[in-house]
Amino acid sequence: MKQATARAAANWRRVYAMPVASVYPSYIAKAEKKGRTRAEVDEIFRWLTGHSQASLEAELAKKTSFEDFFAHAPQMNPSRSLITGVVCGVRVEEIEEPVMREIRSLDKLIDELAKGKAMEKILRK
Repeated sequence: MKQATARAAANWRRVYAMPVASVYPSYIAKAEKKGRTRAEVDEIFRWLTGHSQASLEAELAKKTSFEDFFAHAPQMNPSRSLITGVVCGVRVEEIEEPVMREIRSLDKLIDELAKGKAMEKILRK
C-alpha cells in the first residue's frame, strides 16, 4: 500500500509541475469541439482564480505550473466548494489533496462547459 501511495504522490508532483499553458489548448479544443468558445473557457479560469484576462494571459505566457497558478491566484472563488461530481473516476469533493482538488475542479468546470451546461450553472450562480 505504501508503494501505491508513493506512486500517487510522484504522479501528483509531476502534474503540479506541469505548465497550465500545456493543458490550456486541450481545454479550448474540448470546448470548441462542442460549440463553446475560448472566451467561455477564460471566463471559467477567471471565475475560479480571480485572475483578470491580462493576468491569466500573463500566467499562460510564463508557463506557470499548476501548483504556482493556484497557490498565487489573486482570489480563489469561495463558491468553488459547490463543485461536485466525478472527473476521471474520482469525486471532486472527496479529493483531500488541495492542489489536486483545484485542478480537478477546473477539469470538472470545463467538462460541464463541453456538455452544454449554461454558464450561469457552471459558475454556481
